[in-house]
Amino acid sequence: MLMNYYRNINRDKIQFDFLTHRPDRGAYDEEIEMLGGKVYHAPRLYPQNYPMYFKWMKNFFEEHSEYKIVHSHIDTMSYFPLLAAKKAGIPNRIAHSHSSKLEKDLKLPIKFMALKLIPNVANHFCACGEVAGKFMFQKREFTVIRNAIDVKKFSFNNDIRNNKRKELRLKDAFVVGHVGRYCYIKNQLFLLDVFSEIKKDRQNAHLLLIGKGEDEKKIRNKIKQLHLEESVSLLIDRDDIDQLYQVMDVFVMPSLFEGLPVVSIEAQANGLPCIVSSNISREVKISKNIKMLDLKAGVNSWKNEIIATTTRRNPNAIDELERKGYNIAIEGKKLEEFYKTLL
Repeated sequence: MLMNYYRNINRDKIQFDFLTHRPDRGAYDEEIEMLGGKVYHAPRLYPQNYPMYFKWMKNFFEEHSEYKIVHSHIDTMSYFPLLAAKKAGIPNRIAHSHSSKLEKDLKLPIKFMALKLIPNVANHFCACGEVAGKFMFQKREFTVIRNAIDVKKFSFNNDIRNNKRKELRLKDAFVVGHVGRYCYIKNQLFLLDVFSEIKKDRQNAHLLLIGKGEDEKKIRNKIKQLHLEESVSLLIDRDDIDQLYQVMDVFVMPSLFEGLPVVSIEAQANGLPCIVSSNISREVKISKNIKMLDLKAGVNSWKNEIIATTTRRNPNAIDELERKGYNIAIEGKKLEEFYKTLL
């Protein structure tokens, strides 16, 4: 989402630098630097690191007094960088909500605390949609900044579809696709159970799981347990995702909760039939080619819905997304104006 905006703002007027809480270089670092941005690596946001983290951030802002806006995108954990920014006297501190619930992990008590304290450190509030904004900011006013995309990049192209299917040896397959971080929230283990049942009815079915993450080993073990090694492809950290949507016949996203995931917008732009969890914000229904299904309906209901779904693309998908404000060329200018207003 950030890179979509970064590529589409006027960088002569507004420049992004990026501060990440990971020590290693990321997939976008080279492009960011080519576009004139800088990438900084802060200590990991682990509780045992907090004293070192705040010392590092204090030194960082003392060395970089040029920043007038800090825009944090790590949901409730935004409390920590925004607290450091407030102590450093940064005048504009933006908390941005991308989710609709708290992830249940070891940091859950800290996240509850941070959720309550964010209004003490942020003075501007943004969200990807209404549900995410109301979750994190309750009754406070917030600005919706849509997870806009380059809609034309993701539009359907039959030539790319045929070539990519040939490359992946999926020429005649019924391809179920999923894009997302390999993690608990995205619920890929449930999707594998669903796909195992699909395979019993559609022998030519193939599942593409595109992403990377901490649950990769669990996913690989589940694939072996279900004897799906020949029918599931794990495509790790790909830079051709726009082309991989072309390969799919149906896009499936059984998330346990979400705000408004960018990949669901990309899949809709491609015209793909999309079946997504009803735990995702209903704002995800931007075009006519998306259906929401309750996870409580169970594996067989999801299997039946996927098999019964037409594989025909929605020819009006791009127009529908543009009408509802998901064209990054337009939304990028709006973000630029928002920043100018703050300054």
